[in-house]
Parts: sequence; C-alpha cells; structure tokens
Amino acid sequence: MRTDQYAPRPAGGRLGILLPGLGAVSTTLIAGVELARRGLAKPIGSLTQYGTIRLGKRTEGRSPLISDFVPLAGLGDIEFGAWDPFPQDAYESALNAGVLDKWEHVEPIKDFLQSIKPMPAAFDQRYVKKLEGINVKPGTSKRAWAEALREDIRRFKQEKGCDRLVMVWCGSTEIYIKAGPTHQSLEAFEAALDANDDSIAPSMLYAYAAIMEGVPYANGAPNLSVDFPALVKLAEERGVPVAGKDFKTGQTLIKTIIAPGLKARMLGLDGWFSTNILGNRDGEVLDDPESFKTKEESKLSVLEHILQPDSYPDLYKNFYHKVRINYYPPRGDAKEGWDNIDIRGWLGYPMQIKVDFLCRDSILAAPIVLDLALFLDLASRSGLGGIQEWLSFYLKSPMTAEGLYPEHDLFIQQMKLKNTLRWLMGEEQITHLGLEYYLEQAEVAAGY
Repeated sequence: MRTDQYAPRPAGGRLGILLPGLGAVSTTLIAGVELARRGLAKPIGSLTQYGTIRLGKRTEGRSPLISDFVPLAGLGDIEFGAWDPFPQDAYESALNAGVLDKWEHVEPIKDFLQSIKPMPAAFDQRYVKKLEGINVKPGTSKRAWAEALREDIRRFKQEKGCDRLVMVWCGSTEIYIKAGPTHQSLEAFEAALDANDDSIAPSMLYAYAAIMEGVPYANGAPNLSVDFPALVKLAEERGVPVAGKDFKTGQTLIKTIIAPGLKARMLGLDGWFSTNILGNRDGEVLDDPESFKTKEESKLSVLEHILQPDSYPDLYKNFYHKVRINYYPPRGDAKEGWDNIDIRGWLGYPMQIKVDFLCRDSILAAPIVLDLALFLDLASRSGLGGIQEWLSFYLKSPMTAEGLYPEHDLFIQQMKLKNTLRWLMGEEQITHLGLEYYLEQAEVAAGY
C-alpha cells in the first residue's frame, strides 16, 4: 500500500498542455477536446474519458470510471499552447492536415482554433531534413533557444492563468542520434548545449526546458529526446515526471495485441513483414532515410521484447522481421498498414495471419496525447518524479529504469497502469488469481 507521501493532490485550477508541433496530431487533439467540451463529439479512444477500473473482488461490483476514481483535470480546465516551425494557426493547420471533416468538426469551432497561434519553434533543418521552417527562433545558439523556450513556458502559464503545465512532444521525427558522452550527465549535456554540439537535437531543448521549469514531459516521437541519463537524472532530482517514447498507434498497436496472443498459446513465428503507406507530414519526414532509421529502431524492438527468443528458441529464434514505411501523398493521414505473419503450430505446421489496417494515425494518436497529459499531471500531483513506466501502455519504446527491459505486452501494460492508479488511491492491487472465490466455497462446504 502506498504512503500518504504519494497521495494525489486535488486537480484544482487550470491545466496548460504545451505541444511542440502544431500539425495533424496536435490539431486533431485540440479540436477534439473543444468539440467534446461543446457536446459536439465524443472523445472515443481515451482511457481517461471512457475507461473503468475494477476495485476489490468481482463480487463487490465496484467498477467506477477512472475519471471518477482518480483526481484528473477536467476537459473544461485545459488550455492549449504550441510551437511550430510554420506560422499557421490551429484552424489553418487543421485544414492543411486534412484529418477532420471541415464542415462537421473544424468550421463549428473556427474561432477557437484561430485563437491558438504557434510560438516560434526551436528548429534546425539538419534534424528534420524534409521540412523548411519559417516560424523559428532567431540565431543558432542552442543555449539561447533553451532559455527562450523556458521564457515561453513561463509567459504562457501567466497569460493563460494556468496552475500547472504538461508538455507532450508532437513534432516530427528527428534524425537518428545514439546516446553518447554528451548525454551521460547534466554537466556534459549543458557543456554540449553551450558548445552547440550536434548531438543536442531541438527536441532535447524542449525536454530540458520543461524539466527545468518543473513541467512534466512526454516524447511522442521515436527520436532521442528525454530518454538518456542526463535528463532522466535531472527529472528525478527535480521531481518532474517524464515518459517516452513514440505514440503506440497503427501497426505497432496491432503487433502488441497479436504477438502476446501468439506467445500465450506457444505458437511459433517464422517471420513478420510490415509495410505502410502514409501521406501526411509524418510520412514526408520519414521519407528521409535518417529519420526513418529513428522510427525503424522503435518499431523493430517490439517483437523481440514480447516474444523473448532466448527463452523460447524453438518458437522464436531467428524469426525475420522487416518494417517499411512509404510516403504516398494521396493517402494523407489515412495510413494503411499491411502485415504478413508466418506462424507455426502443432508439429511445426505452417499457418499465416494477414492484417490490412486502414487506420487514421492522428485519430489514434490524439486520445493518447490527452491521456498522457492528464496522467502526467496526476503523477506530478502525486509526487512521482522521473520515469513513469506505468504509462508504457501508450508508447512503442517505453522508458525504464537502468537494467530493466521494457514491457511491450499491451495487456501487461494495461494491468501496470491500472494497478498504479489503485496504488495511488490506496486500493488493493488486482492479480486476477481468483482462487479465493473457490477455496472459500470449498472451505465452507467442508465445514472449516
């Protein structure tokens, strides 16, 4: 049972959600929240808005909404802010993204969307080569950019009258950077910051600025941003919750549903071939090989950790896993993902599973951003600083403590999330053992 030290404080006042990147995901989130506030649409896909949580035994019949069980900020208490390398406001950006129906979901809230204008971004085209930013902070000093971001955060909080803030990276995937010496300590990181070292990418500046301002931070892209020792230690020391990385949408969501089922039934896997077509800004960015490598690293790690080939060599040793993403402009945000899965059953007989997932990337990502923001705020009010592994439910490459492998099984992740909520509120953890229902009956029948 948790101590009073981690009892959540009430969610009083206004919560500001800061979004680096005002593209398809962010505008879909912002529009969706405003439409839900006006009763014009429903926030389907959001665990914080629709999910329930079982408390105690099944016979007790206690399954409240999560939003009634833990003190979460209400949708009516949210303020939005954003940065973007393009100057279009949320209305123009939403129309450009083409995710939402213009007449049903954009025009009815036009005035609101037009009121959200992006702050100039800390942007360097060397890290996102397919984009040419024009709404950017002046100069090239990374230290100056970081300080400007901190000033943006303070100004937004004051102008909007927010009591608390969270930040969720919704920007484009940066080029692949492997953690090196400059990422191992705060001293090394800040020295590299002052030296404009190439190993310090813009997303790291946002993470650093957020943590320094006491703002919880989550990374929704696969690039290195907050998931390295220097910033993790800083977050721990300052008691700031952090989470990452890469929103679990589309194909990887399906993998973390199917793969645990194969493993649970001890069915073998020979190969899993995945390919996607995507036409939005994310697809354009991933058309660059260096940005794609960042995404590929995130996507490929999922099956290895779920299937554990070293523990089950007869079933999963040397399985072939290939991932492809193809930029196809006519498809826009309506991504299509194909999976061909070659499996083996009894006596080694081959079988196949084929999946054609016609999804909408931003429609799947928007509720993830909302839930991460609300749960990070809860973590902050509960005194939980550093890595929030219990939020791995939403992420392709979950951050973990040093020495721990990440848990990718969606159903274990969900259990971890809900048990964390139970723990925070002083409720018993649920193990799903269930023997007590039968042993108690047997003992009564036997006269014990």
